[in-house]
Amino acid sequence: METIETHGVAIPRLGLGTFRMPGDAARPVVESGLALGFRHIDTAAMYDNEAAIGAALAASGINRTDLFVTTKVWHDKLAPDALRRSFDTSLGKLRLDHIDLFLVHWPSGNMNMSATLDAITKLKEEGLARAIGVCNFNLPMIRYAVEDIGAPIAVHQVEYHPFLSQTTMLDYLRRKGIAMTAYAPLAQGRAAKDPILARIGEKHSTTAAQIAIAWLLDQENVITIPKAARPSSQRADLNALNIHLDDEDRAAIAALPKDLRYVDPPFAPDWEAATF
Repeated sequence: METIETHGVAIPRLGLGTFRMPGDAARPVVESGLALGFRHIDTAAMYDNEAAIGAALAASGINRTDLFVTTKVWHDKLAPDALRRSFDTSLGKLRLDHIDLFLVHWPSGNMNMSATLDAITKLKEEGLARAIGVCNFNLPMIRYAVEDIGAPIAVHQVEYHPFLSQTTMLDYLRRKGIAMTAYAPLAQGRAAKDPILARIGEKHSTTAAQIAIAWLLDQENVITIPKAARPSSQRADLNALNIHLDDEDRAAIAALPKDLRYVDPPFAPDWEAATF
């Protein structure tokens, strides 16, 4: 599978998301995904499935060097000591001796960003995390993290799909050599029902959902992590790697609404903020 190189790590461009697969429900899903060819698994402490995923990884027999595992610390544990404890707990549940990518899941309004990013950077320096990054930062936040603090951010994970523009953010990340991971790539199922995407899918003998994923994979510096519980859906996601969009397809997708944000919890930052 094609990878993106960032801060010394190679990240498979298509990963398996595991949000809303709590507890043991995640184990057969991850086992199926690994058997079909996924090697990038995305989880988080908040998903409550790290132990099940750890069991699936251990049972797979796949060489550790061939796996790329991402997990995240929740926004109520961003003080340095709490962050370290969260990391250690995640590492134990996943049955690993290091995490490939460790992310701040959401910023917190009262966090000391410098202290948080120093703490996560120490994990990288100690070899416990091969790469570090953040999720759901607005543009002023990511600029502050990179330019003022100097944190070695490898990845920024954000909501991104055919109905939400991330052009400004993506342009900035590309300039800084930071990869973007697109979560909710199907807009929480809405992409699968979109008539424009469906029409493009018919042209390529594929589905609207596969077109949405192919559109993300068509873009420089973008990784995506669709959630797929059924083997048939996982196989379809993998097949999206073989879809090649043309300029007509791109123009049709560009004309879709680009202001539909579906993940916006009360603790989210001001997405339109001009300063940090």
